Amino acid sequence: MRKILFAATLGMSLSLCAQNVMTPETLWSLGRVGAETLSADGQALIYRVTYFDAAANNSESNLYRLELDGGKITPLSSGKGTEYSVMTLPDGSMGYLYKGQIWKGDWNTGNATQWTNYEPGLDNVRFSPDGTRILFTGEVKTGTTVQDRYADLDQANAYVLDDLMYRHWDHWEDAFSSHVFVADMASNGTISNVRDIMYGEPYDCPQQPFGGAEDVIWNHDGSAIYYVSKKSTGKAYAISTNSDIYAYDLASGMTTNMTEGMMGYDTNPQVSPDGQWMAFLSMERDGYEADKNRMMVKNLQTGELRDLSTFLDESVASISWSNDGKKIWFIAPVKGVEQLHAFDFDSYIRGLRIFPITPVVEGQFDITGIVGEQDGVLFVTRTDMNHATEVYSLALKTKDMRQVTHVNDKIYNSLAQSRVEPHWIKTTDGKDMLVWLILPPNFDPNKKYPSLLYCQGGPQGALSQFYSFRWNFQLMAAQGYVVIAPNRRGMPGHGVEWNEEISKDWGGQAIQDYLSAADWGKTLPYVDGSRMGAVGASYGGYSVYMLAGVHEGRFSSFIAHDGLFNLQSFYGTTEEMWFANWDLGGPYWEKGVQDKSYDKFNPMNYVANWDTPILIYQGGRDYRTTEDQAFQAFNAAQLRGIKSRFVYMPEENHWVLSCQNGLLWQREFFRWLDETMPSAMQYKPKGAKEE
Repeated sequence: MRKILFAATLGMSLSLCAQNVMTPETLWSLGRVGAETLSADGQALIYRVTYFDAAANNSESNLYRLELDGGKITPLSSGKGTEYSVMTLPDGSMGYLYKGQIWKGDWNTGNATQWTNYEPGLDNVRFSPDGTRILFTGEVKTGTTVQDRYADLDQANAYVLDDLMYRHWDHWEDAFSSHVFVADMASNGTISNVRDIMYGEPYDCPQQPFGGAEDVIWNHDGSAIYYVSKKSTGKAYAISTNSDIYAYDLASGMTTNMTEGMMGYDTNPQVSPDGQWMAFLSMERDGYEADKNRMMVKNLQTGELRDLSTFLDESVASISWSNDGKKIWFIAPVKGVEQLHAFDFDSYIRGLRIFPITPVVEGQFDITGIVGEQDGVLFVTRTDMNHATEVYSLALKTKDMRQVTHVNDKIYNSLAQSRVEPHWIKTTDGKDMLVWLILPPNFDPNKKYPSLLYCQGGPQGALSQFYSFRWNFQLMAAQGYVVIAPNRRGMPGHGVEWNEEISKDWGGQAIQDYLSAADWGKTLPYVDGSRMGAVGASYGGYSVYMLAGVHEGRFSSFIAHDGLFNLQSFYGTTEEMWFANWDLGGPYWEKGVQDKSYDKFNPMNYVANWDTPILIYQGGRDYRTTEDQAFQAFNAAQLRGIKSRFVYMPEENHWVLSCQNGLLWQREFFRWLDETMPSAMQYKPKGAKEE
């Protein structure tokens, strides 16, 4: 591969005198980079950038080509909406999906025109190895509506429910399922002989609610399709995590369960370049959505199955075969970062190595995805707490890592950056716990700063070097707050035992870990112990509600988003019952469960101790942690006479996705902090009116 030049970096060195700091408006002006693929000739990176328009409250995504030799950037698309899923078409042209169709263009210039005209629309497209067939996914009707039953009630708007699971994440289940289709593909883009390989089944592929193109692939020679599906419905679906990987044979039309008897999540099938092995991810225990995610391989000729993650005391996040099939690249959390590893499959399978796992690159950043591999160079996406996603090149021999895309350099180079430090502290049970400390820009150790204890959600979500556009540590620190972010019990990256200790113990050691981090933070000479807040969402919101009742004066302000306040009503309204059954220990009416999860660890039972101002956020379309949780918490605070505020967003789900709601979220966040524990660097939004 020719020497990679990075001309875009010339003259863009970090300004030592940068005085601007991150604001919500600046954060939402950043381009959000999505890496697509390498061009067919390997000479260019194709990536997508999304920009948000606050005034219009929408976003626009377009594709770009970056030449690896010289750094020239060429826009490849300009249509309104999102062009995505860049692929190589059978004749070598560039293709991508746009408005439900494949568009065909030139790798160098774009100039794409619509190639397919399949009226139902296409998604998750993959071409067969010989290019004569195409697989894709689409919606088909597999159930019954009210109007099907009563044709004269065409204006009726109701759901008639006989079973669980009637809604999921942010939408109600309807009469449609997402199925996998296979069809013939002509050179002129005509699709014919369409076959639904899941015909008549009321199941989904991709999986709901977050599955994607990784859930369906071709085998090595195009004779079969492998796809992921959870083939259960109703109550069985609501209490089980058992998804499987299925093989559909095109010649016979027969479907075979390739992971029969494996009872947890089985996902992410990846066929080796020689077609002999399928690597995939698998959890062992049914009902445990945060079980160790094992890296498995199955011999497609003999059926031999091996667990490669026995060498790793951690969950694997993603996998990808190397081009030569000798290695499996995988990403896993390790001590507060998402790290890229190599599994030496060739040496392992030949019995030449005792321990076949090695880190590929290490540092205070997250590797979030693998884009492609070319001539000994891996292209990956990377973030840290001061920088949103960009694409990097990684020379495998030298470990030299260089930034390839520079979408947000101009903005970041104008900002004074936060300082991010790892610290290790002792917990109440004598364990070592990592705490990320994020210090304000232009930090002065002789000053006193207010602080925020950040409570991570999940509850088994990694607190790594991620970059969030809502819970953004850079933004919080830029307003003059020291952020204390502990890797408390339950977080991956510190071994399976540490990760599992939170299940059925939500209000136990994990809450003590938070209090340990708060007490440690107060010992720092630059932290004003009288101005410490606790903030978090989901389980982090639960943590805030719990801390509000047990903190014994440690905090002066609380902020909870989509948190769990009443675990009994949470059990009665949430959708994924497997989660509640595993993490809480079962339903509230079972003996032995009530005393701990629904009594001792239930935040509502400590409301009598609440005495501290609290801000509550809630999304109306959050069916995981439903709106009644926030209503109950706000009502309790108001009736207790506690300063409290409620920000209700009826169209948002468990997250905040729209631009103006995101800006509102952050403005209210800092307005609340200004009222309850102000900072000398407090953010004042443009256009805000004096009250």
